Amino acid sequence: MVRMRRKRMHCNNKELHNRYKTKRRTKDLDQIQDDLKPENKTRLVNLPLDEDLPGLGQHYCVECAKFYIDNETLVRHRHGREHKRRLRDLKEPAYTQKDAEAAIGLSTDNGKAVSSLFGPQSLLALKQKNDATAAAETAKPQQMDVEA
Repeated sequence: MVRMRRKRMHCNNKELHNRYKTKRRTKDLDQIQDDLKPENKTRLVNLPLDEDLPGLGQHYCVECAKFYIDNETLVRHRHGREHKRRLRDLKEPAYTQKDAEAAIGLSTDNGKAVSSLFGPQSLLALKQKNDATAAAETAKPQQMDVEA
């Protein structure tokens, strides 16, 4: 009998992949933008001592939502590429539910639903409207000639 080898394929193991992917997950950009408001930022910078956090929770980068061991590593992090990328990403406004609804054409104007000009249904409606106005314009000159 031949002994079978152990399974050594971690890349195809979805359970392991998802566990490692979410292990070091930080806050999303819209949550960080809420933290950057003045009232929230002062609360996050002046945290009480916490033995469970690195550096007792005293060295916190608000933009990256990470704790650091000491001030030197925090300063080194702020000069790094990862922090600068995060600052560039935070300059853009947060993507809200209202933006998502406007992107698919569910925007409102004074309480009345407004259809957008994007998408196959609205293009069909726009074509029908243009055909109707074109037919109305061609019918008007013939009626004027009859009256004259």
